[in-house]
Amino acid sequence: MSHDPLLARTIPVLAAVPGVAAIVLGGSRARGTAHEASDYDLGLYYRDGAALDIDRLRAAVAGLVDDPAAAHVTPAGEWGPWIVGGAWLAIGGHKVDLLYRSIDQVTGGIDACRNGDVSMHYQPGHPHGFCSAIWMGEVALCRVLHDPGSLVAALKEKTAPYPPALRDALVWRFQWEILFSIENAELAVPRGDSTHIAGCAYRALACIAQVLFALNGQYLINEKGALAQAANFPVTVRELTGRVAEVWRKIGAAEHTGALQVLRALEEELREICRAGSET
Repeated sequence: MSHDPLLARTIPVLAAVPGVAAIVLGGSRARGTAHEASDYDLGLYYRDGAALDIDRLRAAVAGLVDDPAAAHVTPAGEWGPWIVGGAWLAIGGHKVDLLYRSIDQVTGGIDACRNGDVSMHYQPGHPHGFCSAIWMGEVALCRVLHDPGSLVAALKEKTAPYPPALRDALVWRFQWEILFSIENAELAVPRGDSTHIAGCAYRALACIAQVLFALNGQYLINEKGALAQAANFPVTVRELTGRVAEVWRKIGAAEHTGALQVLRALEEELREICRAGSET
């Protein structure tokens, strides 16, 4: 943290807010792939029995942000049970996002994932939905900045190695939906329903990403860029990036049948990869 002036300035202020039990850095800055203009994604973890003091948090960020009038800090729960809540801030010309997480709820979610119990939920901002395994992935991939009770450290120990039961559950949940989505899109071709076809195609591709991440023992925490990342995995579908681009090119040109043929070929190859994996 010391080499980053923004974090060195921000973390002690946030850590002093009552209810903040731990602070982590997520996103590209945690993974070491950030550039100078990249956002800062900060997770604020709290205990259910010691809720975040939102008024104190608002007061704390007012002294950090470039424009206090533009800072938006929500109560916990305002964004639903999965994203929970947070804040959109600008500090030193950088976009800084705060996300609240309950240590207790995340612990329960990780334990469920380790037992092969995953769920999918409608969530604005996540066009494919919020998969409960995202919480586990956030912990696995984050960089801990403040954790005096070693709460996040204890959770991190549960995320590695990648649980076989989670891999199997994600493959089971999402592989079948790829072909199901393609077949639904094909039903809409005769009536030229481009919106429905595009939606089904997106779901098929999002499910392909979920399966490839699971097969490679990698945590998928956001749909953004997932297919591009999956294209570089050891276990993947050949020429994935180019073929995905071809799907969208054909859909944009209203060549729906051709787009779905490309998707069917992707699904068949992925099904063969899964079959071969189950036999080894």
